[in-house]
Amino acid sequence: MSIFVTKLMQILAICSVNKKSKHTLHKLDFQPHEKSETLGRLAVHIAEIIAWWEACLGHDELDFIDFEPEEFANVGALLHYFDSLLETALTALQTAKPADFEALWSMRYGEEIHFTLPKKQVLRIFCMNHLVHHRAQLGVYLRLLDVPVPAAYGPSADDDEVILIKEFEK
Repeated sequence: MSIFVTKLMQILAICSVNKKSKHTLHKLDFQPHEKSETLGRLAVHIAEIIAWWEACLGHDELDFIDFEPEEFANVGALLHYFDSLLETALTALQTAKPADFEALWSMRYGEEIHFTLPKKQVLRIFCMNHLVHHRAQLGVYLRLLDVPVPAAYGPSADDDEVILIKEFEK
């Protein structure tokens, strides 16, 4: 496995919902502003982004024409969905061959192509950066709800267990 794939896998796992914060996703209808998504929709979107890793590596395009976001009756079902998508994403990364990352991938809405890029760029920009962005939003939502925010790149006001400042495994 290449160092690129190893790094992606580690960052993907770290940027996912922290296990310590799983029990805190309780006010799914919370919306910090009328233009903001609800906490529940944001949490589902983070899970959807995890699904895009396999969609990128296992296919040549993703068409959103018939996309309908998942809805969950409870937090447990949402977290199970997230965990299963994370496992699928990690498997896709582990089984990908170096040439897979060079292949072109397109995002489309029916006949309209939004972009076409090499898969390695899609994974970095569309999947990883997008995931980091929304995980940060989730941290803000949790802070506004007075829920402890887990540490990631450095300690948070609530947690000093820094999990990212470690050498990547080789």
